[in-house]
Amino acid sequence: MQIENLFENIKIDKKAEQFISLIENKNIKIEKIVSNGQASAKDFWYEQEENEFVLLLDGYAIIEFEDEQIELNKGDFINIESYKKHRVKYTCEENPTIWLAIYYKD
Repeated sequence: MQIENLFENIKIDKKAEQFISLIENKNIKIEKIVSNGQASAKDFWYEQEENEFVLLLDGYAIIEFEDEQIELNKGDFINIESYKKHRVKYTCEENPTIWLAIYYKD
């Protein structure tokens, strides 16, 4: 069994986010996401068929929903139900924002 660390291999790239798949099968997908000031494109909304549990491991972000926005700081987490429209409005530009995202079906 190999031990890995979520905080290793953090790349600072102002042009593109990192999406690193940690575990994926037909029932669940767990990924680490590293943002460096990226946000969703204007007028783009995620509306996926899976639920999404999001834990902010480091940094700061704002997730926008149709009727509200939520600020996330280190250690904060939310569960986004399937088909709930959302987008990333902001991620910290000075330091990496590191997410742990778990996608799962009911």
